[in-house]
Amino acid sequence: MSLARRCSRTPCGRPAVQTLTYVYADQTAVLGPLATYAEPHAYDLCAVHSERLSAPRGWEVLRLASDLVDTGPSTDDLLALADAVREAGRPVPVERLAPVDEGGRETARRGHLRVLTTD
Repeated sequence: MSLARRCSRTPCGRPAVQTLTYVYADQTAVLGPLATYAEPHAYDLCAVHSERLSAPRGWEVLRLASDLVDTGPSTDDLLALADAVREAGRPVPVERLAPVDEGGRETARRGHLRVLTTD
């Protein structure tokens, strides 16, 4: 169940749990697990609207097996999150550039600045 994707029914604000697509050539409405990303010709439905779904007269509704129970994050999800946090917390190594031969002589220094003379 994705918290970012909501039911496609206009007045409904519940989270989407299944995706509805139509196969017009076969006159079939296919209701299956929530698609990995939103598609323009598919409809995301909440649990209530997916249970009440009916097709037009003469059409068949094909319900694919899906698990409507939210199992929460898996161990793979948690490990990926921990790795991302660990990677973000690592300090970035500072690249030091080699000094360029300026062709001059250093006469004074103030902090990180150098005063060069051209001889």
